[in-house]
Amino acid sequence: MHAVTSVDHASDRPLLDEIERYYDAAPRSAAHAEDFGPLTLFVRKSATGWHYYARPTLGHDGPAATAEDVHRVLERQRELAAPEAFEWVAEQNPELRAAVEAAGLTVHEHPLLVLGPQDEPAPAPTLPDRMAVRVLAPDAPELAEAVAVPHVAFGAPGTAIGAAGAAELARSVATLTADGGVARVAQRIVDGNSVLAAALDGDAVQCAGQYIPVGPVGEVVGVGTLPTARRRGLGLAVTAALVEHARANGVRTVFLSAADEAVARIYRRAGFRPFATALIAESAAPQP
Repeated sequence: MHAVTSVDHASDRPLLDEIERYYDAAPRSAAHAEDFGPLTLFVRKSATGWHYYARPTLGHDGPAATAEDVHRVLERQRELAAPEAFEWVAEQNPELRAAVEAAGLTVHEHPLLVLGPQDEPAPAPTLPDRMAVRVLAPDAPELAEAVAVPHVAFGAPGTAIGAAGAAELARSVATLTADGGVARVAQRIVDGNSVLAAALDGDAVQCAGQYIPVGPVGEVVGVGTLPTARRRGLGLAVTAALVEHARANGVRTVFLSAADEAVARIYRRAGFRPFATALIAESAAPQP
């Protein structure tokens, strides 16, 4: 199924261009860019950092990317033992889909939603008195759990209540602490590259997520709730806290991509509106 969302109003075109500039700028705090003509590959600076992806080159005015261009990037990704992945906005670069599919990649569609400068966020949901949502400092005692909760959540995708809870969270905390994942997020907070919020039941993190600011634009990423704590409005509460913090700190455009339409409906309740379609292309074959 191909993307069906489109930019319906001329007034949305500046927002789409602004988000395109964001997508080019955001990885550069932790990756360097390699030029492949119509495509740019972001390569992590640290051997233990997050892997990035390839995407259309910002401002490229030459011929559109071909399957041959995609293959050149794939060869480089294999040299680096990096994921064979491309990300872009369908409405901004509609021709790239044919090229990546011709190169043998599988394309997945994700709704892209936005709170633009003129859009008002919905009020945060009311939580029980014992619960609180906080933006965490890099040395917060809850930071490790807040980093780990989304990993547990995305291991059991969907919105249904599940069995994964405290035991799985403890294992994830141990793994992410050992491999430096918690320290990386803490440093990103120190550097101003990430803001992390968490919903806590007492001192136990139940839901967490981040936004990544670049100038006046921020992307909400990685909002996840422990499967045992779902269906309580925690994802909405964390998202509302991130939006409030972003708006209070000069971010006028906040956007996100949802896993699917069911998740997108949740974010519409937070005031986000459907805007475009984010496309992610990955290798169909298992990678070594």
